[in-house]
Amino acid sequence: MEQVVVESVSYLAVCRNCGAQLECWGTQALVGGRLRWDVESSCSACADALAVCGGTVPAERREQMLAEHGPARLHASGPSATGVAIMRVLRGELGIDLASAKALAHRVVNGDCTGTLPEMEHLARKLQESGITAAATRP
Repeated sequence: MEQVVVESVSYLAVCRNCGAQLECWGTQALVGGRLRWDVESSCSACADALAVCGGTVPAERREQMLAEHGPARLHASGPSATGVAIMRVLRGELGIDLASAKALAHRVVNGDCTGTLPEMEHLARKLQESGITAAATRP
């Protein structure tokens, strides 16, 4: 069974029910080979509570996670870490064009590809499934 990889942040928003300040907790997780974004919130003024599961992390929350936890790095090495093999995985997982995949593959080999820990671990596992030695680390 694969290990679940999780990063979380807390933030404030406006309660949809009463307009008071709402406490929110967002979690990006790598579960069962898939990235997911879950949010729980509760209002201390009206007791409204909400849980939204399985979405995509909003850019603002992703930036908050990177600021609070620091970026993780993805690195691939060894004879199996050829540009073509890495590009194939990156294009399949990220849906990017050939030029973008080539640039990103170069960053992966050089250890310059960064993101949240769940994102980098997801890509590392996909690379490993393709026989490429890869790891997600936090400096």
